[in-house]
Amino acid sequence: MLYPAHYPVKTVTLAFTGASGLPYGMRLLAHLLAADIRVWLLYSQAAQIVAKQEMDLTLPAQASQCAAWLRTHFGANEQQLQVFGKDEWFAPPASGSNPADAMIICPASMGVVAAVAAGTSDHLIERAADVCIKEGRPLIMVPRETPLSVIHLDNLLKLARLGVCILPPSPGFYHHPQSIDDLVDFVVARILDQLRIPHQLMQPWGS
Repeated sequence: MLYPAHYPVKTVTLAFTGASGLPYGMRLLAHLLAADIRVWLLYSQAAQIVAKQEMDLTLPAQASQCAAWLRTHFGANEQQLQVFGKDEWFAPPASGSNPADAMIICPASMGVVAAVAAGTSDHLIERAADVCIKEGRPLIMVPRETPLSVIHLDNLLKLARLGVCILPPSPGFYHHPQSIDDLVDFVVARILDQLRIPHQLMQPWGS
């Protein structure tokens, strides 16, 4: 689903879960901030483990400490980047009265996919996704799992039928990638394209 050009995306809720693929999420965060998008970041405890394993990053357990570290790392200010813990039910993404313009779950674990498909809303990531669906806001899922079982496919199909964009991190090779960063950028570019957020990650096809 490509969201219309007249739909202004100024605030994005970005969620990191425990699936492999955190380099996609961190690169996406960098480019959202570079595009002057306000980001509300949510992350699970499992995402902290993945960050350490895949990127040797130690994401602080406290949201306020994580926010301070990320703002310093990306050169962002408090208005550009806010971080909320999984039980912060008074955070803006938890209510349909103040939702973000769009939400991206990158990477999305199959557990979170299942929970969102079932509408359980046990923590803020699931609740924020539920809000996006009920309010008709763009929701992009970047599921990182292989192979996919029938259970996984059923849950993804259910979400797709609700209007959720299912965007597997499947990089192409026609742009002749020279590094892992090039492969990561391919996926991040596809995510940004869905929301019509400008970037310089790749040349458009045919240009």
